[in-house]
Amino acid sequence: MNTLPRIAILVIAFFVENAACFGANYTYNDSTNVEGLSLRQKANELRYKFPDSSITLLEQSFKIFIEEKDTIQAANSLLAKAHVFENNANYSKSYDAYWSAMMLTDNFKNHNIRSLIYHRLGRIYSYYKREDEALKYLIKALTLRKASIKIDGLDKSELIPYYYFLASTYRELNKPSLAKKYVDSCYQIMPVKLKDFSKELVDFEHAYVLSQTEKEVEAIQLMEHIYPWFKSNLPSYLVLFYKQWGDMYLGLNKLSISEDFYMKSLSISKAFNSHKDFTPLVHEKLTEMYLKKNDYNNAFKHLKLAKELNERFFDSRSKNNQSLLEIKDNYRIEKLKQEAHIKEQYLKQLEQEEEIGNLQRIILLVSVVFIAVLAFIYVKHLRTKHNAEKALIKKNQELENKKTQELLELKNKELAASALQLIEKEEFLKTLKSKVRVKDEKIKVHEVNKVLRSISVSNNQNWEEFKLRFIDVNKEFYKKMFDKFPNLSQGDQKICALIKLNFSSKDMARLLGISVESVHTSRHRIRKKMNLSRSVNLEDYINSL
Repeated sequence: MNTLPRIAILVIAFFVENAACFGANYTYNDSTNVEGLSLRQKANELRYKFPDSSITLLEQSFKIFIEEKDTIQAANSLLAKAHVFENNANYSKSYDAYWSAMMLTDNFKNHNIRSLIYHRLGRIYSYYKREDEALKYLIKALTLRKASIKIDGLDKSELIPYYYFLASTYRELNKPSLAKKYVDSCYQIMPVKLKDFSKELVDFEHAYVLSQTEKEVEAIQLMEHIYPWFKSNLPSYLVLFYKQWGDMYLGLNKLSISEDFYMKSLSISKAFNSHKDFTPLVHEKLTEMYLKKNDYNNAFKHLKLAKELNERFFDSRSKNNQSLLEIKDNYRIEKLKQEAHIKEQYLKQLEQEEEIGNLQRIILLVSVVFIAVLAFIYVKHLRTKHNAEKALIKKNQELENKKTQELLELKNKELAASALQLIEKEEFLKTLKSKVRVKDEKIKVHEVNKVLRSISVSNNQNWEEFKLRFIDVNKEFYKKMFDKFPNLSQGDQKICALIKLNFSSKDMARLLGISVESVHTSRHRIRKKMNLSRSVNLEDYINSL
């Protein structure tokens, strides 16, 4: 083992004394087996002085909880067992116990216990200077703990032990700047009073950081301040404490004081039968101290002891650690099998889903085609119905128009006949007037004039009656004519009405009592008012209105 400072963690012992093991301080319900709890409690009391007896009791406790199917308490017993192995530097068995606990809790969403397992695995890797693996598991532990704090709504101070363990790991890896980072993180979130943790543990790591930054005197003062707490509450931790204290005095070249602390460290390790893996570091420091004293015999003696203990605890030839260094990882093998099985099941599920998806797509396609056909038939039916209705409406309109046209023509014929009758009447009256105007002594002159005036009045009334009948029959014609040509005179309107009835100029002249030339003059005037060119036939234009 090299000469870099390496301190085995005894902090876990503090939590084992308060609960089954750190992170596993669960409340027990009525169904928890009392015998199993009692055996584990007794094992915890014997773990330092009689580790073999402690292991036996913990195995019995584990079997009881397994029979009771109490997975969490069974895992707690495994963790306590792993801690005893770790405390006695039997890292291979400790490693296996932690992975067994991991497999046992694999299907449980218990972040607390899994974060503890990741933490302890990270610590074991750190003992062998496997920095990447160590930090990977320690970061996993911190991440899980953060998740559980967020889920459970706990205070951030629950993260202090995890920052603390990262600081301890960086201390063992001799990286004081990174150790300081996590020590500072502890202080930042530390409340006035900590639960299940003590500020003195963080102060111890702070003292190490101070000693590495040429502040040995300040570090020693801090160690003196926190020493009473460790002596009363965590005496087994004094193995680390005395060694660290001795390093500080060795840095100040106070050799006798440092020697005294190193010897105290070895004595505590022997008395508590704990942290034997830590003793090689103490012997290495004693070697360094005796060399400074020029005491080569004692220096050689402690160097030899350090070499033997290093080979025993950390050499790959050690039976205790050979399986660990070969990564005897049953958990990973089992996980690979589970993942392969899950993958196979997943592929089968994907195949089934694909088949179901294809069937669904076929059904969907058939449904879409069927709906499209129905829609096409329905639309075609609607279109056919619509076309039939349009044809019927058109036919009805044509019939209606035909009837209207026929009726119009009939009425116009009646008008024409009426007009002809008026012409004949006018002719008769003219003849009568001419005869009456011949002087006849037997007829009185004033009576003749009276008859003539009544004839003229009757003539005007006949025309007005004809006009009203014409307008009634040809409403649209009159409306269009008035809208387009409002400047037409009443005489012009008479001519237009007679043209509409297909009267000749001669008939118009006879009806209106004017000459044919006057009719032609009126027609010419109407063409000018209508602004018609010479190429436009007046009769055709008026009939188009």
